[in-house]
Amino acid sequence: MVVLAKQVPDTRNVGKDAMKADGTINRAALPAIFNPEDLNALEQALRLKEQHPGSTVGLLTMGPPRAGEIIRQGLYRGADTGWLLTDRLFAGADTLATSYALATAIKQMSHVDIVIGGRQAIDGDTAQVGPQVAQKLGLNQVTYAEEILSVADGKATIRRHIDGGVETVVAPLPVVITVNGSAAPCRPCNAKLVMKYKRVTCPMERPAEGTP
Repeated sequence: MVVLAKQVPDTRNVGKDAMKADGTINRAALPAIFNPEDLNALEQALRLKEQHPGSTVGLLTMGPPRAGEIIRQGLYRGADTGWLLTDRLFAGADTLATSYALATAIKQMSHVDIVIGGRQAIDGDTAQVGPQVAQKLGLNQVTYAEEILSVADGKATIRRHIDGGVETVVAPLPVVITVNGSAAPCRPCNAKLVMKYKRVTCPMERPAEGTP
């Protein structure tokens, strides 16, 4: 399983310097955190890992080198590995560019049955990256998920939020899932895993020379 994650500015701590003169977020003036709905997605992945011995969870993120800290936070909670896509070329990337980079990285991986991420990031609120990744990978997608009920016989059974209620859907694997903030909150960091991974260097991947 691959969890799509993003480091975002903590919009709960907005001060007078939070916005630039051009109306964009001054990220340097705000503390950086793990995008909340991506933590909900991570919890769903970790629960599946517990239910299916031998499965693994990897975090995939894109951003500046400091964004690798959320991979460490994922390892502290039970993820097995992580990858940071970083390059100056990615600065200011919109959702199309971001989804292209993430999908390209996933294509290099083997045996990915589930790609899961938060519904949207709190610094953009577009809810576009997950569906765009699914489209670029040519995979089924389920959005607004509240719980992955089971994975068996090459299918995932998912409960998702809809206007006026919930519905249960069955999607063939591989599948891309985006998770709501109403899903179960993520578990806290594990002290033993903190000791194990606190000095681990996050693998960083950069685009090959001449990559469009």
